[in-house]
Amino acid sequence: MQKKVLAVHDLSGIGKVALTVTLPILSILKIESCVLPTALLSTHTGGLGQNTYLDLTDEMKKIIHHWETLNMRFDGIYTGYLGNPKQIDLVLEAIDQMQGSDCPIIIDPVMADSGKLYRGFAVDYPEQMKRLCQKATIIMPNLTEASLLLNEPYVEGPYTKGYIEGLMRKLSQLGPKNIILTGVYFDESEIGAASYDRQTDEIQYVLNQKFPGHYFGTGDILASIVTGLTLSNVALHEATKVAVDFVGAAIQQTITDEKDPKFGVSFEGELPSLLPYILN
Repeated sequence: MQKKVLAVHDLSGIGKVALTVTLPILSILKIESCVLPTALLSTHTGGLGQNTYLDLTDEMKKIIHHWETLNMRFDGIYTGYLGNPKQIDLVLEAIDQMQGSDCPIIIDPVMADSGKLYRGFAVDYPEQMKRLCQKATIIMPNLTEASLLLNEPYVEGPYTKGYIEGLMRKLSQLGPKNIILTGVYFDESEIGAASYDRQTDEIQYVLNQKFPGHYFGTGDILASIVTGLTLSNVALHEATKVAVDFVGAAIQQTITDEKDPKFGVSFEGELPSLLPYILN
């Protein structure tokens, strides 16, 4: 049976982030996507001028209530950008009402980077996000988001394994079974992610070449791949490795193509590398 995932994300008309990367990644893995949009933007918010922004909280409420009348059930629920605490409440309602049996809840707690909250988020937003993380099977914060979820000061890298592993074990105490921590690096030559399985207490690292500059949408790509592979019964550590390697290849292709990274990375040509993981 084809699996069905609820993707709760924003939609940017220009810029390969959020839904514009999530949908093709899930599709190539033969997973049906059902979309609960959180906001509509002309472009993403990273250096492309004064983007428009339409908050869809009220529409989300109507959409969820309609779906409840259809008795919808999902095999996976995957959330990205949620613009306010009311949207967190709505996602919690969707989880309670529409998760199928053995439904993984995959949370990318999009709210901060480089030591600070994204604009538009109140200082108490991380406390609200904690409520959602408590429901999660997997959470995928970056280092800034991890610090905020734990009410700890942000620490700039390079990091030590002791610090990274301490963070992940503390994050698991919030409730999630598995943690994928992104933006992990121990020197200036490599960067990647660490994955933690709470049941086995096993931690693994996947690191690739660290490129200068900022590449928008890579976190969404990584989280979308992990979501799709989790629904395809791929183990946590393998899913993390596939996702990190995919992102590295997409960045390298963006550099080769001499594309402006503000518009996102050249991920499309890498999609066939996911074909071996299709769930038959």
